[in-house]
Amino acid sequence: MNYFRGLLSTFPPFKKKSVRLYRNLQEGRYERKNWLTKIIVIFVGSIISAYGITLAMYAGFGSATLAVLWQGVSKVTGMSIGMTSFVIAVVMIVFVWFYDRSQIHIGTVLYQVEYSGFVEIFSRIQRYSDIVWINFLLMCIGIILFAIGTGIYASANLGRGSYEAVTFSLAEKNGWPVKIVRMILDAAMVVIGVLLGGSFGICTIITALISGPIIQATVQRMNKFVFGGK
Repeated sequence: MNYFRGLLSTFPPFKKKSVRLYRNLQEGRYERKNWLTKIIVIFVGSIISAYGITLAMYAGFGSATLAVLWQGVSKVTGMSIGMTSFVIAVVMIVFVWFYDRSQIHIGTVLYQVEYSGFVEIFSRIQRYSDIVWINFLLMCIGIILFAIGTGIYASANLGRGSYEAVTFSLAEKNGWPVKIVRMILDAAMVVIGVLLGGSFGICTIITALISGPIIQATVQRMNKFVFGGK
């Protein structure tokens, strides 16, 4: 590449063009590498997040807010938990597509397909102890892993997850505070889920309290150490 650039630059008419061509090639390489990194980040984040939510959900202390709805819909329809999470996500994505499609990107689809698939896999293989405090510890670990995985995925910045897309589309289109919108949506998911047979408990409360700060901290560290941000 350096030889090619030097050869062209020896001819004055081609000097500027050679520099521009070299820069374009370098930028193209960077963009491809950056995209590959983001795809890998989405893949890793989806696995960690799916394992975390599954670990927390079946420990016997209730479920995370959206997972309460999954459980309720799953009991009513007979669908598996992974398929239920995927169907609900598709409904949310379709809503956002017509309401505010700027929230949707390739990462939205990639994450959701992988996430729901791994939720299905992990829900079939996860095992627990007969000792309550061990299951409680597993639940706490699951919540932390779920939040870390979500933060890893979010750092790729290739579109929001289905639930986040609904939250931000409603907030930004109507000028409502994101926190208020999310609180209302969380409450709605839990109420509907419980009415359908989902499980509400300490897991639901802990997830609501600690997942946000962990997600934010994870995104900041990913941007600093993986994507070269400040």
